[in-house]
Amino acid sequence: MFERKQLKLLRNRLEEKTSYIQILSGTRQVGKTTLVEQLLQYINFPYQFSTADNIPSSDTNWISIQWETARVKLKTSEAASVLLIIDEVQKIDNWSDAVKKEWDEDRRKNVNVKVILLGSSALLIDKGLTESLTGRFEIIFLPHWDYIEMHDAFGFTEDQYLYFGSYPGSAGFIHDEKRWKDYILNSIIETTISKDIVMLTNIKKPALLKNLFEVSCMYSSQILSYTKIIGNLSDKGNTITLAHYQFLLDKIWFISGLQKYSGSKISLRNSIPKWNVYNNAFFNVYSNLSPNDCEPGSAIYGRLVESAIGSYLLNQCRINNINLYYWREGNNEVDFILKKGSKLISLEVKSGTMKSNSGQLQFANKFKTFKTIVVSNDTINWKEFIKIDINGLFD
Repeated sequence: MFERKQLKLLRNRLEEKTSYIQILSGTRQVGKTTLVEQLLQYINFPYQFSTADNIPSSDTNWISIQWETARVKLKTSEAASVLLIIDEVQKIDNWSDAVKKEWDEDRRKNVNVKVILLGSSALLIDKGLTESLTGRFEIIFLPHWDYIEMHDAFGFTEDQYLYFGSYPGSAGFIHDEKRWKDYILNSIIETTISKDIVMLTNIKKPALLKNLFEVSCMYSSQILSYTKIIGNLSDKGNTITLAHYQFLLDKIWFISGLQKYSGSKISLRNSIPKWNVYNNAFFNVYSNLSPNDCEPGSAIYGRLVESAIGSYLLNQCRINNINLYYWREGNNEVDFILKKGSKLISLEVKSGTMKSNSGQLQFANKFKTFKTIVVSNDTINWKEFIKIDINGLFD
């Protein structure tokens, strides 16, 4: 079975003497539970693996019961530690307070219970961590699968990644496009939005939220104001509401509204967003296009390539603490700006040959640029770029 690189990171952390709660966080259907099941094949000490999936949310004592079960397994074994894994932990009311209580008790009594928490709702996980568990945890983010993972696990070509995106559960359906679209729409999009946003936050207009996601996916890789977005929505709302909904969609790894880089935080907040999906499956599932419509030279091909590069950057920048922007001033534009520390990288994407570089020249004149990168057939083509380690660009 294919192993994601985060498995090695998790194994290494469990072997360390200094112990922290390990949080596996990411969107649905990217393999969090599978990764933990793979982990269990490597450990040689007792464990307790429980899921709160079917537990009433009001059963606040459930976490304490699982914790005590792990402690009993430790006492009845000759091991120096025990591993407690709780899946869907966010479904229990006040879960973070319960975890804090048990964790602190183990620290006082020097009981070595190692803990891994999984949750499908990034919104609730983040809320619980900031409320109660400060200083007690580390997060391992599981982003959407990248091209190399889809290729190694399922034999994807670059063009299949470009159109079908990177949900592992959908890989078996790519030769039946209707079945693939049904899976993405119903098992991924509808389930995630309904369970992770509508049911868990105060959404007054759920139809507007879903409509916003659909429209913004169709505009992936394009700069479009909320005012213009409203003109494409069947259920109208104000720009403040839409900005809040976009924030929630970004938190669950669905779509981002990239902000214009200006060097000023105030200007950032007031900029027009550049929309980009976290997974190119979202771009194509709402289109009337087929894979044959998206071949090199087609009208849509360039946008698909830029959207795929954007999705790769979004995921990699998020897990590596790199800020991602775009830049535009007058007729000059740069597709992506990457910022790590004080280093700025400007990146322009072309699906064919590079005809003009004026935007990057203007950006370099205005800001101190660490690197200027062009993705094109003349330089690094997009099929090569999606295999690059983003961190390495800053070396």
